[in-house]
Amino acid sequence: MNETLNALKEAVIVGNAPKAKELTEKALAENIPAKQILDEALIPGMTVVGEKFKNNEYYVPEVLIAARAMYAALDILRPILSKSEVETKGTVVIGTVKGDLHDIGKNLVRMMLEGGGFKVVDLGVDVAPEKFIEAIKEHNANILAMSALLTTTMPSMKVTIDALKSAGLRDKVKVMVGGAPVTQQWADEIGADGYAPDAASAVDKAKELLGVN
Repeated sequence: MNETLNALKEAVIVGNAPKAKELTEKALAENIPAKQILDEALIPGMTVVGEKFKNNEYYVPEVLIAARAMYAALDILRPILSKSEVETKGTVVIGTVKGDLHDIGKNLVRMMLEGGGFKVVDLGVDVAPEKFIEAIKEHNANILAMSALLTTTMPSMKVTIDALKSAGLRDKVKVMVGGAPVTQQWADEIGADGYAPDAASAVDKAKELLGVN
């Protein structure tokens, strides 16, 4: 593997943002295509971070630092990638449900999904069902990812799924749910397509739902 790309992957894993930026510029100067930098350094780097997070070797602060390094590199690549219309793995609309203002878990999932090659539309917190539906239509999303951290706001997930049915969109989009009080049983009960216990698993689940690698 290319030495610069290997060093960039390591910079992401250890969360060295200045180094990640410098190595991305170096890789471009070596005429390495932006997509190759994304596929062979940034995505594999974030995959390692995800594994470490799953295995309790990394915690939220380390993931946030790694994500900052990934974004430092992505900021340089984005203008080039958008010109070349890189194939994304899919489009995910994500948000914390109505009445809930927690966003750390959701932000981690967003970072991991972006690190995994997905395009992510983040609607923030306290998102009403209508707002989710609008965004799904506007961005032609493949996946809707909903987060809740309070047991009192969990029912809003079901309300949103019912609203998707009424809007005739339910069969066009896969629904993923997560958050501290959310379980697989709850996901099954409300008719969601998938549940993920943590941010790294969310990426695996999104790929599985869309049948991509």
